Amino acid sequence: MNKTLSVAAIEYGTVIDHITAGQALRIVQLLSLQASKDKITIGMHLLSKRFGLKDIIKIENRILTENEANEIVVFAPLATINVIHDFKVNKKISTHLPVIMKKIFICKNPKCITQVEKIESLFSIIQEGKQIKLTCHFCEKIFNRDEIKAS
Repeated sequence: MNKTLSVAAIEYGTVIDHITAGQALRIVQLLSLQASKDKITIGMHLLSKRFGLKDIIKIENRILTENEANEIVVFAPLATINVIHDFKVNKKISTHLPVIMKKIFICKNPKCITQVEKIESLFSIIQEGKQIKLTCHFCEKIFNRDEIKAS
């Protein structure tokens, strides 16, 4: 049986693999990749032996920072983030779910002060089983990860 890649290999950059199926576009928005001049390859709902379905993002000529990698965990807790050099994995970036995130998300509570005044958002992040919850520091409302938008 011949094995083929669904998404082309890259020579240098970052590969975010094993993204929860359907979350790739949220990660693109989170990292502002749509504004990038770098070549971005996105694969969605690809077959995975481990997960059934997965998404993948390949970013040529850019290495993610540790903070960026940790922010991804909110949308893809089981993602693997690899640094690629000469078409090979050079390094795996270790990640952990951040405890707090500033400026990344928009509180959807219309009565929150962040909706009225120019205040940077601040959310506490907790994981309850497979659920990731975000609590707004200002209005104390709790949101499921899928309810909230990146800024």
